[in-house]
This record gives sequence, structure tokens and C-alpha cells, in this order.
Amino acid sequence: MISNFEIKCRVWIEKDGVHVIGKGGAQILKALEEYRSLSKAARALGMSYRFAWMYINKIEKATGIKVVNRERGGKEGGRMVLTEEGRKLLRLYEEAEETCRGAVEKLSKRI
Repeated sequence: MISNFEIKCRVWIEKDGVHVIGKGGAQILKALEEYRSLSKAARALGMSYRFAWMYINKIEKATGIKVVNRERGGKEGGRMVLTEEGRKLLRLYEEAEETCRGAVEKLSKRI
């Protein structure tokens, strides 16, 4: 019976067939926007610093754009902030996810 079905959707962005960003990457960028520190962002998300660092590097390699500005150490430690391109990428992902979620909700009401 069709009424027992659920519609699901996953969103990710690719460039030239290469995965750029998905839910985890968007969470990293969003946490970076909030904490301005990769170690704090990774800790808040329950992921390793290394994983978060590698994900950011993967995004930059796949896109050819710089998504974060890094500032080394100093008295209060380093900072990491999103570039304008990084913020645009995050917004694009969030808009795509919201559009997909809306479409799934609309279809789900029909079953």
C-alpha cells in the first residue's frame, strides 16, 4: 500500500562530477562561521579536527576557490573564517536543501 511509503532526499553539490559539499561539509562551514575556530567547530560537531581540516581542503581542491581564511596563532590562538565564496557556497547548499525538503513535504502530503 502506497500510504506506508516515505519520501527521502539527500543534497550535495558537485563540480565536474566531483563531490564538493554535502550535509557534513555544510555543518563544518556553518560551525566555522559561528566559532571562527576549526578546533572549536569540530569539537562542537563531535568530529575530529583532522576530518574537518581534510574536508575543507577537499572543498578547496574540488572547487579551485578558497573557502576559508586562516590566521595563525598569536596570543589568543588562530582563527579561521569563511571567505565570501565560502559563505556563498554554504548559502547555495542551504537553499538547495530547503528546496528539496519543501518538495519532499509537498509530495509526502499526497501519500
